[in-house]
Amino acid sequence: MYPVKRSSSRLELRELVPEDVDAVLAIYGSPEATEHLSFEPRTRGQVDQIVERSIASATTEPRSEYALALIERHRRELIGFGRLALDPHQQRAATFGFALRPDTWGVGYGLETVRLLLGFGFEDLGLHRIWGARSPLNEASAKTMAAAGMVEEGTIRSHIMKAGRWRDSVVHAMLDDEWRSLCR
Repeated sequence: MYPVKRSSSRLELRELVPEDVDAVLAIYGSPEATEHLSFEPRTRGQVDQIVERSIASATTEPRSEYALALIERHRRELIGFGRLALDPHQQRAATFGFALRPDTWGVGYGLETVRLLLGFGFEDLGLHRIWGARSPLNEASAKTMAAAGMVEEGTIRSHIMKAGRWRDSVVHAMLDDEWRSLCR
């Protein structure tokens, strides 16, 4: 599916474009924004490569990754990044993740982002299961995924190597019938 375009009252998901590098760097280059992510802050060169790779993968067939810009509709600016990656080891399943610019935290954009990604996965891609993992210390993400109706399934022990140390990840997931029940 290309191009992706999905919106809520305040936000819009769209394909990345080369001009998004600086806005993505404001997220992926930020120690605050990446504190609970699976990687250290990225350099401009690394973000250039991520955006280039995401743009190139958007038109591959079959498409297996959806790396999308999250746009605040009123100001028309990129405030976040969302990703759905089809899971080759599970039928009709995908992993998802998202990150927002720190100055946009605390106003409900995280919940809107999760709902946009879930809606895209279940309604547009016909997925059966979508799951994501978070740092055990990321309580804001735990609350956001719970508010979206996702179920906390358990912990993957020593899942992520970050700053030279192993870190657990807490898994949250939703099934297509759970999504349909929420949308009624």
